[in-house]
Amino acid sequence: MAVARGWDETVIELAGVKLHLARAGSGRPVVVLHHDIGSPDRLPFYDELASHFDVLIPHHPGYGKSERPQWLRNVRDVAVIYQWLLSDLGLERASLLGLGFGGWIAAEMATMAPREFHRLVLVGAMGLKPPDGDILDQAIISYLDYARAGFHDQDAFTRVYNQSLPHLLGGVRAPALVVWGDDDKIVPRSAGERYAALLPKARFELVRSSGHCVEMEQPDQLARLIQTFVAEN
Repeated sequence: MAVARGWDETVIELAGVKLHLARAGSGRPVVVLHHDIGSPDRLPFYDELASHFDVLIPHHPGYGKSERPQWLRNVRDVAVIYQWLLSDLGLERASLLGLGFGGWIAAEMATMAPREFHRLVLVGAMGLKPPDGDILDQAIISYLDYARAGFHDQDAFTRVYNQSLPHLLGGVRAPALVVWGDDDKIVPRSAGERYAALLPKARFELVRSSGHCVEMEQPDQLARLIQTFVAEN
């Protein structure tokens, strides 16, 4: 696996919050959005990507070295912050690589600007309700349980809590690669298959011998998939 020459780390202030950004490599820009458990500062997978592309890895607001603004309320707010970040950096036709929770953010960004991105790669992405099974995410489960307790009529709760993302994915024009570990115990495979079905130009790839963190268990295989996909014209 190739090693990147070096990572530059900067702090960028926007929307009243200081965001930490790591960047390395050259070529087509690829923005990596990390898991809900954060991300190690260094991964061989990141170095491999940076040996082929201009790789940018921001820490989500409230994660790692980034501040969390008090006004932040939902995933779409994070997506707007990142759209602002890409605009300030002058990045055009970037590819988005979303890992787990970061995949949810990437999908939201793609729906906001359907023609803006070169490629969309979702690896074990959250954000859609799986047709089969449930997403194992304690923070989301706790929030929903709390919200549900405020309703006498559970049908009313269902009507109010209506996800917009499934309805908006059809407008995304960037070709998409949806990647899932074959033993993902966090987000069921059915969610990935649903992403692939809702995105107009998507294909689904299953990575063998991998759980939810594909970039850590099978970094070489995932890097090859992304390299080939992002390099396409």
